[in-house]
Amino acid sequence: MTGRRGGRPLVPAYLSTGGVARPSRNSLERLSVLTGGGGPEPAGLPAAQHALLDVLDGGSLTVVETAALLELPVSAVRVLAADLVDQGLVSARPPIPVAALPAPDLLKRVADGLRALKQ
Repeated sequence: MTGRRGGRPLVPAYLSTGGVARPSRNSLERLSVLTGGGGPEPAGLPAAQHALLDVLDGGSLTVVETAALLELPVSAVRVLAADLVDQGLVSARPPIPVAALPAPDLLKRVADGLRALKQ
């Protein structure tokens, strides 16, 4: 594919998804972790899905990282990945939630205790 000025491909991203605009599942977020199944690929997979499986071969990546490597929008990768999850070729897990921050009074007590030990 020849790029245009600014690095954009000549082919619109929605064509890589077969014209599908929305993923079949809403559970795929930008930071969802995709893992390739490692099994044999069925014949007749579209080129974009084949490329996604190649990127995930032997490892795991987030949706955003996969989109960057494939040079596709995140929305297109979400559609492609959701279809592969439905086929059982890719597994997806939600992102790890941000840890809850400790209470400020606990941090103050710990800091006070450390200062007391230092003296």
